[in-house]
Amino acid sequence: MEGSIDTLSELRAVFERQRRASRQESPPDHAVRCDRLDRLTAILERYEEDFVAAICADFGHRSPHESRLLDIITAIGDVKEIRRRLKGWMKPRRVPTRLHLRPGHGRVLPQPLGVVGVISPWNFPVYLAFSGLSAALAAGNRVMLKPSELTPRTAALMAKAIGEAFDPAEVTVVLGGPDVGRAFAGLPFDHLLFTGSTAVGRQVARAAAENLTPVTLELGGKSPAVVAPSADLEAAAEKIVYGKMLNAGQICVSPDYALVPRNRVDAFVGAAEKVARRLYPTLATNPDYTSIVSDAHFTRLQALVEDARSKADRLVEVRPTGEPPSNARKMPLTIVVAPEDGAAVMREEIFGPILPVLAYDRLEEAIAYVNSRDRPLALYVFARAPEERDEIIGATISGGVTVNDVLCHVASDTLPFGGVGASGMGAYHGQAGFDTFSQLKPVFYQSRLNGMGLLYPPYGWLSDMAGRLLRKLI
Repeated sequence: MEGSIDTLSELRAVFERQRRASRQESPPDHAVRCDRLDRLTAILERYEEDFVAAICADFGHRSPHESRLLDIITAIGDVKEIRRRLKGWMKPRRVPTRLHLRPGHGRVLPQPLGVVGVISPWNFPVYLAFSGLSAALAAGNRVMLKPSELTPRTAALMAKAIGEAFDPAEVTVVLGGPDVGRAFAGLPFDHLLFTGSTAVGRQVARAAAENLTPVTLELGGKSPAVVAPSADLEAAAEKIVYGKMLNAGQICVSPDYALVPRNRVDAFVGAAEKVARRLYPTLATNPDYTSIVSDAHFTRLQALVEDARSKADRLVEVRPTGEPPSNARKMPLTIVVAPEDGAAVMREEIFGPILPVLAYDRLEEAIAYVNSRDRPLALYVFARAPEERDEIIGATISGGVTVNDVLCHVASDTLPFGGVGASGMGAYHGQAGFDTFSQLKPVFYQSRLNGMGLLYPPYGWLSDMAGRLLRKLI
């Protein structure tokens, strides 16, 4: 397939071709970069229905509305916004110059790094591939893209479409399984973006370290939703359930568990159950509800539920009345009330429609619970009282925060998106993505008339006087 490779023997040759092109040719100007971004937009628009169908087939069933909104429309919006702002991002950036170095001045020059590797996941197979791809191309780089093997139809279509629109020296799609993925991560890229699980992220980081390749790791973890005492409980339940059932919970920033005041837990569970039934009155044949991506992931989620049965106060399976269990890997929202810390649902990232609900007595306890665990990729704060909102945000550390909603900080591409600690490192989206994939080269421009000669040897009374003056100026 033109524009893609699927064998280990070709991998290094394509990388070397891109590296030679990036070293031998001048950095692409604004017009070239815009043309590349326009080609990405054209791919998304031309193949929209094909991508929707491919994603649906890969998942077993994926809501067409969710695929259009979350994979296609969002990706198009990001690419167009990058194009609109690109000229300003490319300009040299003047920085302040301290008095003793004037009349010289400093600037930061954004330049392409060279060849960027992008390893994209299966849960949003188009959006998360094109998001990294567009940022890297905007920064003037060549890109090698490795989509997930868990969505093979979508990956193959992406390879076909990109192969039609781009020369392999610009963009190449690499197909294959874990062995190809490991070899890909071991290439000496100028930067490597990985989106996926923390466990695989560690492997990618180790492989990249062999080449001193800088990495941006967008991982996951357990993103809490803190429902403060002042929160609108029904609104909080609606937002959290929506975020937990969207894409069947297969989102790295899906609310993983909820912390709720003890005296409001029963009301919260009742409100969550009511919302789930309203959003998805049926499951098995509901075109709006997405399947779990594979048998292995479905089995893992079922095991989490079974483990929780004996390690929680109660389980609430929000299954439509009279509807038998689905054989299409469609899993009902399962609310796990007061699970033990040792329960698997509290030790592992869930990545599915299972919602643990934990009680707390004082807001400080909820904050301490969040802080006692790995830093989350996302934190959701539900509070009407500004002092509660600000206390939670100020006392916790996370990749990003949305207040009184879910997922919105990711959708806002003017905000950097990234994790911290076990949830990742580095950030991209918007200008943060352009900067991540650029060498922000510091340059000092010396003036013809300057006082640096006063500091040269041989040292004497003049250099002593210059030193005394410098001491005052700094």
